[in-house]
Amino acid sequence: EPIHLLFVSVPGDAANTAQPRNLIVAGTNSSAKIVEHYVSLGGAAHFTNAVTEIAVGEGANIEHAKFQEENLEAFHIATVQVTLARDSRFLSHSISTGARLARHNINLVMTGQGVDCVMNGLYAAGGKQLVDHHTVADHAQPHCGSHEYYHGILGGSSRGVFNGKIFVRKDAQKTDAKQTSRNLLLTDTATVNSKPQLEILADDVKCTHGATVGQLNDEALFYCRTRGIAEVNARRLLTHAFASEIVNRITVEPVREHLEQVLWARLEELIEKK
Repeated sequence: EPIHLLFVSVPGDAANTAQPRNLIVAGTNSSAKIVEHYVSLGGAAHFTNAVTEIAVGEGANIEHAKFQEENLEAFHIATVQVTLARDSRFLSHSISTGARLARHNINLVMTGQGVDCVMNGLYAAGGKQLVDHHTVADHAQPHCGSHEYYHGILGGSSRGVFNGKIFVRKDAQKTDAKQTSRNLLLTDTATVNSKPQLEILADDVKCTHGATVGQLNDEALFYCRTRGIAEVNARRLLTHAFASEIVNRITVEPVREHLEQVLWARLEELIEKK
């Protein structure tokens, strides 16, 4: 069973501030699935400033999911700092649907050889929301792999930022790293700034990065329309399929099902307000 950490912000006479700090230590050859979940009760403004530190021991296997579903008046800043020992595995999911301003920092440091890590990210924003993702994959040892897959869906006048960096140190030979940022704009007034970066000091590596920004494919919409699917339903279908590429990577079924419900409702709002 996953470990579920639930953080609830409740309304008060003044704007609330919460500054949780989580320390997670995974011992040698251990295995765990951990869910961080941030929600709001009511629509009052509040500020969350969260820090999570994860130390993954040798041969350990950790899956960490962070869901941010706070109300649209909230401000959310969070940092996840991970150190990975020899032959460890780390799977990360960072999902954001709420908050007026949200910033998510994920920093991974591979301190041992044979590490394998995957970072998945998904955000859906509308109105005047700002969602900001910053990631660092620090390859400090040889024979390690890191893969990043981030998807953004933006409507209204929202703004998205992805700033991802792969850092390969001088002695980190045989590194295998990949970074991908894909963004879907539902309106002409939504914007995204995507900045994938590579800093490579070693000479025997395999590293790639890329970023795309676009709108729903006209040919795909036309195909759906010729099959009798109304345009608004076709937009729902294609947008949900884009999001599902990330959602389906979550291995904990109850968590994945809950996220699908929350995300579907959020996408409905974004498409209706197009």
